[in-house]
Amino acid sequence: MCRWLAYSGTPIRLEELLYEPRYSLIDQSMHSRYGVETTNGDGVGVGWYGTDGPPLAEPALFRGVGPAWSDGNLRELARSTTSPLFLAHIRASTGTPVQQSNCHPFRHGNWLWLHNGAIREFARLKRDLVLAIDPELYPSVAGSTDSEVMFYLALTFGLRDRPTLAVERMAGLVEHLGRAHGVENPLQMTVGTTDGDRIWCYRYSSEGHSRSLYYSTDVTALKALYPDNANLRRLSEETRLVVSEPLGELAGAWQPVPESSYGVIQKGDDELGRFEPVEP
Repeated sequence: MCRWLAYSGTPIRLEELLYEPRYSLIDQSMHSRYGVETTNGDGVGVGWYGTDGPPLAEPALFRGVGPAWSDGNLRELARSTTSPLFLAHIRASTGTPVQQSNCHPFRHGNWLWLHNGAIREFARLKRDLVLAIDPELYPSVAGSTDSEVMFYLALTFGLRDRPTLAVERMAGLVEHLGRAHGVENPLQMTVGTTDGDRIWCYRYSSEGHSRSLYYSTDVTALKALYPDNANLRRLSEETRLVVSEPLGELAGAWQPVPESSYGVIQKGDDELGRFEPVEP
């Protein structure tokens, strides 16, 4: 399906995560170890917030339709762009066209959203799902993916005010309509979304066997384990990563996100809780 990452912390160049690690996101576009497909070559995207902009400013967005491994513009962008918070995604289409409007992340105002997974038999459910989107938001839907529809449903259900409840309501609607249309186990998702200040991540599937998702171990603990690691020394205690699959093999650096869970990356203590869809 897809692979993605979300980063928050000490400002770094995008290439430090997209290209430099042993199992970087670009490497995963050719050689995914944990994904459904080994190759994720149906587009690439990154959304990032600047280092000197106002809080909750609209993020910048780059999306390309070609494979990530051969995108020269992405390589130049990643080499020269520094950000304290960004989301990146490599796409393997589940049936919708390979076009820029279908590449993640999706943006609305200061919000970004990306997704790995699928709404099963989306074509059968699409009409009912789209009709549930707030009419004021509907004109902003530019592509044809289930992922973007999920984003605008979450916005409809209050993503900007109560993010986790909004995503639980979105998931509940998908499952409710799936059952109504005779679709077994309609929802498979790992989702990352941010307002430019906090990052929310979700791992859930109707069958209880969700796609892989990991978060980085607390930087303070890692510094204690590896006091000579130069890369760790320059990172703040607030630095966090969430990834579809680990970027390296440093022992103790990665923890699996539990099944049917959500997490919040924020200043101070992060949050981890149970994700439970709310039916309409």
